[in-house]
Amino acid sequence: MFQIFRGLAYIHTVPGVCHRDVKPQNLLVDPLTHQVKLCDFGSAKVLVCASGSKCFRLSFLYPFSMVKGEANISYICSRYYRAPELIFGATEYTTSIDIWSAGCVLAELLLSLPLFPGENAVDQLVEIIKVLGTPTREEIRCMNPNYTDFRFPQIKAHPWHKVFHKRMPPEAIDLASRLLQYSPSLRCTALEACAHPFFDELREPNARLPNGRPLPPLFNFKQELSGASPELINRLIPEHVRRQMGLSFPHPTGT
Repeated sequence: MFQIFRGLAYIHTVPGVCHRDVKPQNLLVDPLTHQVKLCDFGSAKVLVCASGSKCFRLSFLYPFSMVKGEANISYICSRYYRAPELIFGATEYTTSIDIWSAGCVLAELLLSLPLFPGENAVDQLVEIIKVLGTPTREEIRCMNPNYTDFRFPQIKAHPWHKVFHKRMPPEAIDLASRLLQYSPSLRCTALEACAHPFFDELREPNARLPNGRPLPPLFNFKQELSGASPELINRLIPEHVRRQMGLSFPHPTGT
């Protein structure tokens, strides 16, 4: 999952590409080195702003700016991994649809089965509501401001700790909850996901693969860190790696 988020962080920030079909079938894994590749860019698109230019981020904390821009098709992404704003017919969505899909992949790895196995578009929304509860009017507006049909059964959110089994690490549950949010702007970015405590074990100096081999390259970030705060960079690159690479970043204020 860390490598998936690394890949998304790169394509979202450097070429400005939204993959639009993140799912297990589009992830390649080397069983020996455990290196992961994001593949099949047949549905990918550079998101374009109203000015006709690429929508690079105005703020590093949020995905591409929600400025009115080029309309996109909403019937995109495989159903189990389709973000709710797509089901609501949004055509001005952001790269956060990839973050939702990655959250679905994470949940599937934790559960060993899809989290939202809808049989059609309507049933897909029902499956999401059974976990997240009925979206509020404000959440629907965040997903698609042009959506006007608010007739939904009122269902309470299912607590995340009950979605997964009792032995699930709380960090895993917390990360899933930050990825699978109705409001696109509330989902964490791919880099923020990489910095999540769920992945702290990978940042240990002596971390190895289960087969004893060294980890694949995980911290050789480049252009995707452009604009990231010093605090985020310090969380992303472990101190022992910074020393090896001769990197020096300012410490967060107050530390």
